[in-house]
Amino acid sequence: MTNEAGLSVSELNLIISEAVRRDPRTRSVLVRGEVSGFRNQIASGHWYFSLKDAQASIGCAMFRNANLRAQIRPKDGDQVLAEGYVDFYAPQGKMQLIVTGLRPAGLGDMYVKLEELKRKLADEGLFDPGRKRQLPMKPRKVAVVTSQSGAALHDILNVSALRCPAIPIVLIPVTVQGTGAGKEIAEGIRKANETDADVIIVARGGGSAEDLWCFNDEIVARAVAASEKPVVSGVGHEIDTSLCDLAADVRASTPSNAAEIVFPDSRELQGRVNLMRSALTRAETAEIRKAELRLTGLRQRLSALSPEKRIALLESRRELLKLQLCGAIGTRLENAAKGTADARNALKLAVSGRMKDAEHTAARLRERLTAVSPLAVLNRGYALVYDQEEKILTRAEEAKTRKEMTLQFADGRVAVTGKGTV
Repeated sequence: MTNEAGLSVSELNLIISEAVRRDPRTRSVLVRGEVSGFRNQIASGHWYFSLKDAQASIGCAMFRNANLRAQIRPKDGDQVLAEGYVDFYAPQGKMQLIVTGLRPAGLGDMYVKLEELKRKLADEGLFDPGRKRQLPMKPRKVAVVTSQSGAALHDILNVSALRCPAIPIVLIPVTVQGTGAGKEIAEGIRKANETDADVIIVARGGGSAEDLWCFNDEIVARAVAASEKPVVSGVGHEIDTSLCDLAADVRASTPSNAAEIVFPDSRELQGRVNLMRSALTRAETAEIRKAELRLTGLRQRLSALSPEKRIALLESRRELLKLQLCGAIGTRLENAAKGTADARNALKLAVSGRMKDAEHTAARLRERLTAVSPLAVLNRGYALVYDQEEKILTRAEEAKTRKEMTLQFADGRVAVTGKGTV
């Protein structure tokens, strides 16, 4: 029941939206149809297109998080199977299919078999990351296994000419689509291994899943895995992943990308060479500087240990000791001289004192001797009488017997002649 004012458009659309969401038949559907009006919204990464058949169409949206996992990138006219759910977009009153999975229509059984084969080869280790080999930094020659008339070869030649035209390319022409293509590709890989190329590119431009299906051939995957030379697979577009890609040493998103991976950019390579040369020069300069420092240190140590230096050092020490010894001796001599002078002075004083004492004593004795000297008596008028033999005569008897005698007065002598007894 509705009121007299009626439902608003928003109310009606909300009712429709809830009804659609509640209907279990619309929650999970698988729809077959032809793609029309496909467009990729660059800013958001979402895909928008319509699915149609002869009588009807429905708008579809496949959001970025879902289309990144899509098995194909659809284009107008492709027959596809779309998984998802029905949604009513209320703001625009528009019914649409929200696509969560997308694969080519009519290839359902083939995809099932492909998944089985993929698991089988994975179990055998053909896709093991440990088997992946490093590519040469600058290959001497590159073998390309692709169609002689395809766009892939054209793209590879253009990229290689721009990046490093000096590297030669050997083409192994094969059929890259249709019946028998897988066998030709596998044989082409075998032939590429017989050349003197360093690396192999297996390439093909974009196309439908059916066009690229030959690269899912088991014989191709095994040929890639058995290759003695590294293989770069550049098949289809970025969203296309084949067994050839999985078995290859490097998977490129496109043939052009494969060429960018294999052929080094000569300008970038030259830049790296320049950087390496600069780094090598810096390292060499640093090593030379370190060696010079070590050499200087060794020279200094050797110079310090040389006999001439040792002799000079000893001589220097000897001169120093000599100066120190001379100084010490001088000091000792000065001290000794000072002591000697003091002793001499003391001795002089002592001798002078003793001399004075002796003189004083001598004076006293002289006075005493003078006092008792016979000569002193002479001054009082007495005289001494000597005979001829200088014998003092003390008695008159003795004088009587002497004929010649000498009288000693205080002021001199007088000779006298004796005449016998007086």
